[in-house]
Formats: sequence, C-alpha cells, structure tokens
Amino acid sequence: MTASTITNRRLAAFTLIELLVVIAILAILISILLPSLSAARRRTRQTVCQTRLRELSNGWHMYADDNDEMCVPGRMANLGGGTGNPQNWYDIGSGLKYRPRWVATMGKYVGTPAISLPRTDEDRQDYDYNVYACTERPEWIDERNYAFGYNHQFLGNSRRTNGRFHNFPVNRSEISSFGGTVLAADSMGTAAGVSTSARLAYENDGTAFASMGNHGWTLDPPRLIPSGDIGTGDAGSPRAGVDPRHIEKANVAYADGHGESQTPKQLGYEIGADGTYLETGPNARNYLWSGSSRDDDPPEKP
Repeated sequence: MTASTITNRRLAAFTLIELLVVIAILAILISILLPSLSAARRRTRQTVCQTRLRELSNGWHMYADDNDEMCVPGRMANLGGGTGNPQNWYDIGSGLKYRPRWVATMGKYVGTPAISLPRTDEDRQDYDYNVYACTERPEWIDERNYAFGYNHQFLGNSRRTNGRFHNFPVNRSEISSFGGTVLAADSMGTAAGVSTSARLAYENDGTAFASMGNHGWTLDPPRLIPSGDIGTGDAGSPRAGVDPRHIEKANVAYADGHGESQTPKQLGYEIGADGTYLETGPNARNYLWSGSSRDDDPPEKP
C-alpha cells in the first residue's frame, strides 16, 4: 500500500468534528421543519372537520324538507313518562331512539345514521362514525357531551317551562339570512362559562359544568338575557360557547351550507380577562345567530 493510497483514504473519511457538524445541521433543519409539518397537519384536520360540519348542514336542510319546513330542534321534546313513553321515541334511520339530540335526529339524512344500534331505554349513547367526530377532539362523541353545538336557542329549543316550548317549532322560512346565520360550530359546552383555570378535562359520561365539552351539543349565542335559557337549563348552569380549537379558531357551519373558521370575537362573543365567556358583555352581539342579521335577544322562557 502506497503512502498516497493511505492519504486518499484519510481524505475520504469523515472526522468526528465533521460528523457532529452534519448532525447539528440536520437537527436544526428538523427543528425548522417540524412546526411547519405540525401546522400543516392541523390545517388538514381543520379542513376535514369543516367538511363534516357542512355535511351536517346538508342534513339540516333535508330534515326541514321532509318536515314541513320545521327546523330540527336541539333535542326532541320531552312528552313525559321518560323512556317508557313511546311518544318519546323517534326514528333516526337505524331504529328508534329515546329523545335524540339534533345530530342523531338528522343522521339518516347525512347518509350514515349517527348511532348504529339506537336504544329507547338510554338517555345518552356515543356516536359511532367518524363523520360525526371533530378531528381535534375525536373522543368527544357522547351525544350529550359532544364536540359540535347547535344554535338551538334561535333555531329550535324544545325545552318547556310552564308547559310551553321555549322556541319550538321554528319554521325555516323565518330565517331571513341563511348565509349570516350560524347553524352549528365547535363547542366547549358549559366550560365556556367558567374561567380557563377552572376548566376540567373532558368526561364522556360526566355532568360537571366545568368539564370541557359538558353539554356540548348546545351552543348559546354570544349575548344572553336573564329571562332566557342558559347552558344545560338547570339551576346554576354556566353558559355554553364556541371552542377555538382549530388554530385558535372555531369551525362554523352556516345555514346556507358554507363553512368558515372564525374566532369567538368574530362570532360576537366577549371573553373576560380570566377566559370566561361573558353572558351580557357590552360588546357581545347576536348578529350571526338570530337568523335576522339583527342583534336580537334570544327567546325568553315562557
């Protein structure tokens, strides 16, 4: 072996310092690329979730087409007698279900029933298919503690006080601005009505007001009134509100079928310094919720 051969082999090999430099460069490149890849994945999840919400808006219209222009209520009315009263059982496309929430009621119009084996002896079940799940909160599938909330106060609230419905039935023809009326959106449920530091983790079968997603199938408009409905409707319930879980924005489906990603402020909410969604904040507005493009009060309880 000649001296020149040995020299060439040494020149062809990496020194330890050179190897460390290469590793450092690769680490820097990865650290630069990872946030971009993560953001791209979140944008993809945001788009998929928006598509799913728009599918629900299509089901909302088909339900009204089949029911004399009546908008689907947030939950089918309680006609007394609990699960033992067949008048509280409703067809959701895969069978009869006890007082289904709005998503289950519309499921047969979306293409896949929301619950494959509905029951008449259960107050709450989980939704079975991905089309009904939020991509950022895939575990929020309890029909009560759900990821998507409905603008029930303005579009159909079949709760009753003194034997009278709060706001039901609502005829689709009563809506004057479909493109300016929120139908449904990402919801954090009644956790919106407590401070950020007081919010608890999601519970699939829970009932704690402060838990994320609690009673998330309802979505209160930004500005409430003392004589109106709030949150679960129970005494002491905090208000419900949107959840800006998609890159600091909430996915929203409007009544004309289009979707947007908007901040709580853009949707009319006012949030206190501690993160609480205010019920009557001076800047809270219902323009995008009322169906009339006006800052209307939500309906009063009878």
